Amino acid sequence: MTAIPVGPPRRLVELTIDGQTTRVPEGTTLLEACRSLGIDTPTLCYLENLTPVNVCRVCVVELEGARTLVPACSRKAEPGMVVHTDSERVRTSRRLVLELLGSSVDLSTAPAALEYIERYDAKPERLEGVRVSAGLKIDNELYVRDYSKCILCYKCVEACGVDHQNTFAIHVAGRGFDAHISTELDVPLPDSACVYCGNCIAVCPTGALMFKSEYDLRAAGEWNEASQKVVETVCPYCGVGCNLELHVQDNEIVKVTSPDDHDTTRGNLCIKGRFGFQHVQARD
Repeated sequence: MTAIPVGPPRRLVELTIDGQTTRVPEGTTLLEACRSLGIDTPTLCYLENLTPVNVCRVCVVELEGARTLVPACSRKAEPGMVVHTDSERVRTSRRLVLELLGSSVDLSTAPAALEYIERYDAKPERLEGVRVSAGLKIDNELYVRDYSKCILCYKCVEACGVDHQNTFAIHVAGRGFDAHISTELDVPLPDSACVYCGNCIAVCPTGALMFKSEYDLRAAGEWNEASQKVVETVCPYCGVGCNLELHVQDNEIVKVTSPDDHDTTRGNLCIKGRFGFQHVQARD
């Protein structure tokens, strides 16, 4: 019988967060440590199954002895750390970041960002931001890209790249105010390397990437998330066993997601699992 190698147990690191002393395994991020204590630390660019890229900066916390605020999503816990997650310095930084975002992009379909704006009493209207006017891109029948809602969180890039799909169809192009998500050589999506898995839509926090079915319902004023039911099932297209969450409104499937914590999918699907539901409504 072949023995399965087991790594050595991780030593525990003791630190203090908001006056509470806690011990976490070595390698744990400050964000994970905060959550283990029930401390709700805001995030926009972070997702458990993606590599942290530290770009939204709303998760920053104050670390005693550090010159600057540190991103909780990527900073590892170290012995003796003293962390403050809700100091005036932290709240001021988060408020300003949210005001800058809200003054430059459309956050109307970003519920998490809107909640944080209210929580930190941010006033985006007080700033005259440079509004993003990338324009609406509807070049396929599966999903819509509205980069006027994009906060450049890099989630879609990570999902399309090494973290999930390894297609590398999109990346950030340009610098400064010209930075934007683009296909290679800025070609239309159907001419790019995109395989229409829709995993970029699944991780987008602002609605910049959206199912065409959802976009059409919103445009018609008929999107009603409160009345929707979520039905769990297994994808019928192959034997992998991906779990699906069917979002049903008025007895019609309006979009499909997959749970992030499912062992097989980790929130990911292929084009068939994500978009191959139209036949369900094809009664003829």
